[in-house]
Amino acid sequence: MICGHGSRSAAAVSEFATLAQKLPAYLPSEWDCDYGYLEFANPVIRAGLDKLRARGVDRILAVPGMLFAAMHTKNDIPTVLNAYAAEHGIEVSYGRDLGVDPKMIAAAGDRVRDAIAAADAAEGAVPLEETCLVVIGRGASDPDANGNVAKVARLLQEGMGFGWLEVGYSGVTFPLVEPALRHASKLGYRRIVVFPYFLFSGILIDRIYGFTDKVAADHPGIGFVKAGYLGDHPKVLETFAERATEQLGAVPPPNCATCPYRAQILTRDGVAVEIPAADRTGHPAFGDVPPPVCVMCKYRVEVLGFEGEVGLVQESHHHHVEGQGASAPGSNVADCTLCDTFCTGECRLHVHHHHDHDHAHDHHGHHHGHDHDHHHGHHHHPDYPHAKHPHGPESARRR
Repeated sequence: MICGHGSRSAAAVSEFATLAQKLPAYLPSEWDCDYGYLEFANPVIRAGLDKLRARGVDRILAVPGMLFAAMHTKNDIPTVLNAYAAEHGIEVSYGRDLGVDPKMIAAAGDRVRDAIAAADAAEGAVPLEETCLVVIGRGASDPDANGNVAKVARLLQEGMGFGWLEVGYSGVTFPLVEPALRHASKLGYRRIVVFPYFLFSGILIDRIYGFTDKVAADHPGIGFVKAGYLGDHPKVLETFAERATEQLGAVPPPNCATCPYRAQILTRDGVAVEIPAADRTGHPAFGDVPPPVCVMCKYRVEVLGFEGEVGLVQESHHHHVEGQGASAPGSNVADCTLCDTFCTGECRLHVHHHHDHDHAHDHHGHHHGHDHDHHHGHHHHPDYPHAKHPHGPESARRR
């Protein structure tokens, strides 16, 4: 069961569905496979689980369709899966994110090489030593996920030999796309390669490419190259398959759905139900040495700047936007009075949040069908401490 984020972009939803349809070729032939989305798009995760159960499946291996583990991977998706397993009495195990993996780095390298080859053919070759690589990640309220973007970027720079490296993010944290690109443009490199480390297209890819065009127009002497995102690269599909099959090993991977450092809260019929401690037996994080993917988790241990988030309750807020559809109001720039040709992210600054959803979407038109002022037993997650950083989301505000 592949658990995707979902998007208001019809193209992104279609690309995820294509990946899910290609995945069975990488899995054991007797396995069934389905998919669903956490928010906005259909089918929702529960619908995908229903299909598997209706086809006679009695054990489900779920995989988060996420590059790194942040709010969605650590809170929203496991809550949906745990609630479903408890409701239907079916075994649902949960795998890890795609993470920093040699196969993912290889896929990223191919996308960057393809872009450079096309630019060389069109404009003439530029030595990599005279080229700056700018890697743009999603950006999250989780420092471990943000740090993994930087690690991927460094592996690409060192593996390929770029003259310099800059790392930016499309939202939530800092530096955002435009500040990162403007800084890179001052470094004296002949070419800047902009690589969005994303799985699929959507509003955020449009934002990255839009800011690239904007900064390029101000620096006609620099060649700006826009690399493609990961998509359904064969190495990405191999990694997804591995995240499913490794759950059957003698030592399963860390499982955020039964994390021993937190209380998991399932909301069923409005009643909060905790997972019994006995259900966590065998979790690899119980050992003397925590698994590598747990070492820097802000919910397990005090991480610099995020000390207050240790042990926060695991729950999801995303039932408000389940299955709203890619054509929902606010899904495109035409609906937004703050954007011109692409979504800059300024719209987020005009929405007052009472808790951090860490959404990978934006609020064009602000027609979400809910006002974010939730009074139904949610535990408060602290606001991201650097939300007002001058090179973060505030940099999108028109001066």
